[in-house]
This record gives sequence, structure tokens and C-alpha cells, in this order.
Amino acid sequence: MQETDNSRREFLKVMGLGGLGLVTLSSPWMSALADNKSTSTGAANRVRVGLIGSGSRGCYHLGNLKALEATNNIQIVAVCDNYEPHLKDGLKIAKGKAKGFSDYRKLLEMKDLDCVLIVTPLHEHARISVDAMKAGKHVFVEKSMAKTVEECKQMYDTSIQTGKILQIGHQRCFKPSYIKAIEYIRSGKIGKVTQIRAWWHRNNDWRRPLPSPELERQINWRLYREYSLGLMTELASHHIQVANWVLGKKPVSVMGTGSINYWKDGREVEDNIAVVYSYADGTKFVYDSMISNKFYGLEQQVLGDKGTLELETNKFYSENPPKPAGILQLVNDMEKGLFSAVPIAGASWVPETASKYKGDLISLEDKADEGVLQLIGFTNAVRNNKPIPQLLEQGYHSGIWTVLGQQAIDEQKLITLPKEFNI
Repeated sequence: MQETDNSRREFLKVMGLGGLGLVTLSSPWMSALADNKSTSTGAANRVRVGLIGSGSRGCYHLGNLKALEATNNIQIVAVCDNYEPHLKDGLKIAKGKAKGFSDYRKLLEMKDLDCVLIVTPLHEHARISVDAMKAGKHVFVEKSMAKTVEECKQMYDTSIQTGKILQIGHQRCFKPSYIKAIEYIRSGKIGKVTQIRAWWHRNNDWRRPLPSPELERQINWRLYREYSLGLMTELASHHIQVANWVLGKKPVSVMGTGSINYWKDGREVEDNIAVVYSYADGTKFVYDSMISNKFYGLEQQVLGDKGTLELETNKFYSENPPKPAGILQLVNDMEKGLFSAVPIAGASWVPETASKYKGDLISLEDKADEGVLQLIGFTNAVRNNKPIPQLLEQGYHSGIWTVLGQQAIDEQKLITLPKEFNI
């Protein structure tokens, strides 16, 4: 609990939101973290939370909520899961007087409940979110937003019609180094951005152990198209949101490809994908993901004519880095002289290998847990009955274009957004 409180205070200090700090242009939602009411212990300001889906990710959120109960005046009042072992796990973490449910509709009937966290398989996001908002509850739902563009629009429309908060779990919106990177971009420090590249690579079969064979589709739902869109919704959705945030706009088209070329075990979702998103000004977002090689891990690069940002590793690389001192500069000069005039077909040729410049940190303070901070922001928004600016739109555009990316892979053609889904 103390560590979580320290993380919050450290984050507010870093972002300039302690005391009279102003909200930066790049992250208008940061004001939600500076809510003074959250430190009050009074019942009138308490946010009563229910969790729907207490699997591994749901229990992660429960642990964070439990740590915030005292410092941010939050109370976990209910946990729901239709798989009994998960429900028991959730109730064990929640402790206290949290009620247990196997049917989320019964949970939504609770009067002493302000909001819900929905951490279920993707195909259930829309149905449960819409039911919750119509029942008068504010909603935090994990990314990706939904499984179809129609479901994304239904969730968005329901939030607008009911006036209930709908926040999608894109936690990088709250990560200090990402926010600082956006400020770099907005200030022109990396110049004109013309390409974003990202990847997310793992090396495992993405399966979870089964207590019994008949639970295969319930436990390993990510592998089946009835429940999930695989790598696009489970991983790519993170980086699509960031690309849109970086550019301050949404794509106009996407093309892609994918296949199952390694894990031939009955799964229905691809084990490798590649997509290219285009924006109106010609900027491209290039993304690929696989689960048969982890060497390059994950990264998101923002490339401008004055510099490059690597957001996951918190690094900035100038196109004109400072010259190294002493003997290292002499070695570099010798190498330049050696390679700068090699005649090939009558012309000079210089090998354009990657720069060995090690770059600089984007943010010197990147210790705060953005998973915790997004929950602080959400519960403070619930307390004030006021959505955090732009987060719904961020989640919607990411959700829509994630689904359209999968459509491009499936149909092997350029996909654009139908007009009826513009907001």
C-alpha cells in the first residue's frame, strides 16, 4: 500500500500535477490523478467497485485496487466469475466484505455499487459493458474494446446516451516516459514524423494448463475466433492506440497478412501477422507480431527527420548525436576515412549500417506503475462523475482499427472505415 501511494505521489511530481501543476497538451487526462477528494476517508466520496472476470489479469487489477483502498478511498464490494476457481482467487484477494457472484447480471443489481471493471474474454466486452452502463454503473473494460466494429460503436453510443464513463484499459496513456515522448513530438524535437514502427514478439504457444480437457476453449479462449482475434486484439491494440496518440489522428486505411505457420495445434488465430496503417498525410504505421521468436521482444519506434524515439525502452536518438570525445572520435574518423571513398561502379559508397549512438533517456523518472495510475484516474473520474477527456475516443479508435486490421488480414485487401462508424 505504501509503495502504491509513493508511486502516485512520485508520478504527480514528475508530471507537474502536484499542487498547482498544469495539465500538458499531450495528456489532458492527467488532471484526473490530482483529485484531492480521493484522499478523503468519508463514505460520501468512497468509490465502490465490482470486478467482473477474476482470471490472471483481473486478479492483477484486484491487487492494485486492494492496495488503493485506504489511500484513494476505494472499496471492493463484489467479484464475479463464472469459473469457480477464478472466483475463489478473486475473493481471496479482495478479502473484506466483497460479495461473490457467478452471474454478472446479479452483480449489476447491487445498489451499493458505483462502477465495474470488466476483465473477461474479448467476445463478452460489449454485452457486459452495455448492460453495466444501462444499469447505471460506470465501466472500465480491458483492451481491446470489442470483437467487432458494430460492438465498438454500440459501446460508444451507450456511454454517450447514458452519460456513464466508459474507459478502455490502454495503460500506456498513463506511463510517464510515453507522456514525455509525446511532449517531444508536439514540441518538434524529433521533427516531422513520417513513420512509426512497432513489433511484439514472443516464443511460446500462448496456451494455459487445463484442469480438464473439456475446459480447453474456456481457458484458452485467445486461440479461437469465436472469442478473440488473437495477436491483433491481445497485443497489437496497445500499439495502435499509441500510434494514433502520437500522430493525433486516426488511420484512413489498413492492409495486412498473417498465417499459422508454426503452432499447428488446432488454434484458429494466426501465430504471425504484419499490418500497415496509412494516415491521411501519408504517414505509415508498420506493425508485426509473432509467437515463435522472442529475440526482439517488443518496441515502438517513432521516426522523425530530427530524431527517433523508442518508447518501450525510454530512449531518444538524435539524428545529429554529439560527437564522442578523445580516442573514440579518432577511431570514428579513421573508419569514416576508410569507408567514405570505396569505388563501386565509379561512385563512392558508404555502408548505411545502423547508428551505434546509444541515445538518451526520454524521461529520467519512469518508476510509477501505469497499471495502478490508470485505476486511480478511473476511480477519480467516477468519484467526480466526469469522464477523463479523450480517453473514450482513444479507446474507440484503437478498438475499431484493431478489428479492421484483422479484417485486412482475413480478406487480403485494403480496408477503410465505413462512414457510419465515424465519431
